[in-house]
Amino acid sequence: MGDKPPGFRGSRSWIGCVEASLCLDHFGGPQGRLCHVPRGAGLQGELERLYSHFAGGGGPVMVGGDADARSKALLGVCLGPGTEAYVLVLDPHCWGAPKNPSELQAAGWVGWREVNTAFDPNSFYNLCLTSCNSEKQLPTLD
Repeated sequence: MGDKPPGFRGSRSWIGCVEASLCLDHFGGPQGRLCHVPRGAGLQGELERLYSHFAGGGGPVMVGGDADARSKALLGVCLGPGTEAYVLVLDPHCWGAPKNPSELQAAGWVGWREVNTAFDPNSFYNLCLTSCNSEKQLPTLD
C-alpha cells in the first residue's frame, strides 16, 4: 500500500489497528472505524459504544495498545449491574479449526474477561470496529 518501507513486505513485523483499518479499506474488506482510548481505564466509558456496535450487527473489534502489546479481538460485551462489565476476548493468534467452541475456551483462546482486568489502565488503546456496511465510509479516528 506504500505506507511501509520496502523491507516490511515479507517480514515478520507486526501491524497495529490503524494499519489493519487501512488494509481493510485498501483491499475492500469490512469497513473499519477507529476509536482511540488514551488510557485503558477509559475503556469503561466506551462500553456503551461497543455494546451498540455489536447489537447493531458490527463485527469483531481489533484492539491494540502501547504498554499492553498483547493484541486482542473483541467479539462481544456483557453489561451487568452497576459498573460490572465483561468483554468476550479472542486471541487473534488462534488458528486452525477447533473441534468445538469448548476447545477454544479450554485452551484459553477465547473467554469472557472483566473489563477492569482485561486492559492495562495506563496503556492507550486503538480499537478498530468492523462492519460490513454497504456504503463506503472513511475510517475516522475519534
